[in-house]
Amino acid sequence: MSQPRRSGRPLQRTTLAGPNARRDSLLVFAEGRNTEVGYLRAWHRQHREGILVDFDDCHGEPFTLVEAAVKARESERREERKGRGRAHDEYWCVFDRDEHPKFDAAVRLAGEQGICLAVSNPCLGLWFVWHFEDQTAFVERAVVQRRSRQLLGCDKTLTASALQALAAESRYEDAKHRAALLDAKHEGDGSLPRSNPSSDIHCLVERIRRGTARRS
Repeated sequence: MSQPRRSGRPLQRTTLAGPNARRDSLLVFAEGRNTEVGYLRAWHRQHREGILVDFDDCHGEPFTLVEAAVKARESERREERKGRGRAHDEYWCVFDRDEHPKFDAAVRLAGEQGICLAVSNPCLGLWFVWHFEDQTAFVERAVVQRRSRQLLGCDKTLTASALQALAAESRYEDAKHRAALLDAKHEGDGSLPRSNPSSDIHCLVERIRRGTARRS
């Protein structure tokens, strides 16, 4: 089992607007090493003046990620109390619903421990598809992944052209709108939260986009 990142170096905060201003910082735990991290790094590059986003080396199934996030937060807070750097402001886990057997336990633990989640059902490829077209009916993971590859012209490692397409403001807003409509539909028909199809990856993207310096 992968373990949380332990770099041993204190976290650095960049001063933006005077001695008391600092950027918020997020520590992200992603299920996969390529697609999720590559996609989110691209957003961070655009908004790095307003927020810090670090990616932990731990990857794996949802419960492993949430456990690692909890342990990392407690470790960082202990170090902060000793005057050894600052803990991150928020801890996020990014994963797919897929067929993970401990998915519900992971969501429950995250809720109990205040770990933020960005979950896609059945997978992150659905969020990418929504940038181009509707997908409102239950869909299998393999179908979504195949359609995502067709639309973006790449597989798990997102190319520069794919990232550019996903960052287009009109497409991004279309994807957010489709996500909101599906959430409302699931709520309206009594479906469980995060039912297939759904994705709230935009919650993390929006957090990165709106990150601004704040007075401590």
